[in-house]
Amino acid sequence: MCLENVNTNCAEAGRVQDSVSVKKQPDKMSWTNGFLTSCLVLASLLSSSEAVPISVDKTKVKIPEETVQEAPQSVDTGLHYDRYLREVIDFLEKDQHFREKLHNTDMEDIKQGKLAKELDFVSHHVRTKLDELKRQEVSRLRTLIKAKQDIEGGNDMAVDHQALLKQFEYLNHMNPHTFEVEDLDRLIKSATKDLENFDKERHEEFKRYEMMKEHERREHLKTLDEEGRKKEEEHYEEMKKKHADHPKVNHPGSQDQLKEVWEEADGLDPEDFDPKTFFNLHDTNGDGFFDEQELEALFTKELEKIYDPTNEEDDMVEMEEERLRMREHVMNEVDANKDRLVSLDEFLIATKKKEFLEPDSWETLEQNQAYTEEEMREFEEHLAKQEEDLNLKAVDLQKQREELERQQEQLNAQKIQLQQAVEHMERLKKTEQPHEVHVEGNAVQEVPQHEQALPPEHQPSPPDQEAPAAQNDIAQQDLSQGHPNQSQDDQEQAQVESREPQVERRVI
Repeated sequence: MCLENVNTNCAEAGRVQDSVSVKKQPDKMSWTNGFLTSCLVLASLLSSSEAVPISVDKTKVKIPEETVQEAPQSVDTGLHYDRYLREVIDFLEKDQHFREKLHNTDMEDIKQGKLAKELDFVSHHVRTKLDELKRQEVSRLRTLIKAKQDIEGGNDMAVDHQALLKQFEYLNHMNPHTFEVEDLDRLIKSATKDLENFDKERHEEFKRYEMMKEHERREHLKTLDEEGRKKEEEHYEEMKKKHADHPKVNHPGSQDQLKEVWEEADGLDPEDFDPKTFFNLHDTNGDGFFDEQELEALFTKELEKIYDPTNEEDDMVEMEEERLRMREHVMNEVDANKDRLVSLDEFLIATKKKEFLEPDSWETLEQNQAYTEEEMREFEEHLAKQEEDLNLKAVDLQKQREELERQQEQLNAQKIQLQQAVEHMERLKKTEQPHEVHVEGNAVQEVPQHEQALPPEHQPSPPDQEAPAAQNDIAQQDLSQGHPNQSQDDQEQAQVESREPQVERRVI
């Protein structure tokens, strides 16, 4: 299996898709079934080749005008390492020696790993570029692993990249720096096996698509009243009938189907139909084989009978599934050696069979439902379980949100308390600052008591002035206490007068 969604839903993610699956080691038999798919098919798709001359009877067939054929575009294989695969093959194709070996090798050599060993003879420039491609791919895988871990909530956990890289068998993770013979061997084997499983995975994906579409239709009916459901059911049946009303579809790969392509697409007389000429006309890359894309192109006329993108009743996803069914059927009937390619010899042999001349009718998708009712029931149960899990997770997330909001409120309260404490400290600092004292129009700055200088009368005096100072102190004390015979007003006046010299001295 391969790496799915990081899109996609990253994104790519995704679209990121969002899970990593582990592939098992391919067995030796996969080489027989898929070698030419991973090598010849991809090589032919990714390189420009000269067309094989077409043998045409000029007396019967009008030769179409010659046109310059552009190099075929690279086809996406659907593998999660498709870009890496195509880039590696593209650079290997630039080496003349490897290119010749790639197109002349046989299956037995591939089984024995001889093609991969040819990497040792590739030019230094190509090897250097392959090293760079591998380092980029390893970096991409590490990024995907880290992203998957972040999604699963393991941000604080250490990532063992070497252990996790083991699941990607298409490269040697023990040597992340250089592209070696083992890397090419692994890449071809993995691509071969994965391409063989690709059709099966596509069928499963289409089945899920059809069941989801039916599930959503049933859920929509539950939201309607009886009259609304009746109208919706009538509309549904009407669309089914319109879709089934189409011209007869020829059996894919039959003489009738190919003659129709010969006449309508090629503009040739159906009476002059020649299988060999037909093969050469539609072998678009001229490699002597019908690959899967070239085969699918032959069914376009048949599919246009059934599907029209402008019609409400026609589903283009179903059209691509029908194309896949037709191609698989022809491959099973014509591809004798199961290499996922149709050679000219295999094609000519098939045109002589009874099935080619007198085919059975072809049953389209509307005649073959993609799923059973049992599968539909299991699918809906699975959806219900998923919905239940999501609801539980939503409840848990809501609790986490409430807890975070509570913690935020606590932090806000602590912030307010801190602000209040800072403001209180600022007020205290202002109250402790020195302030001015106004006496008889003279501004005197008050000095804190511990910083005030001692008044002259309290300062030490020389020995010859101690007696007068003492007498002065006694007088001051008498004045402050007042004479018993003085009135209260006279005492207060005497105290003011006794302080005036001290104030005057301070001002001076």
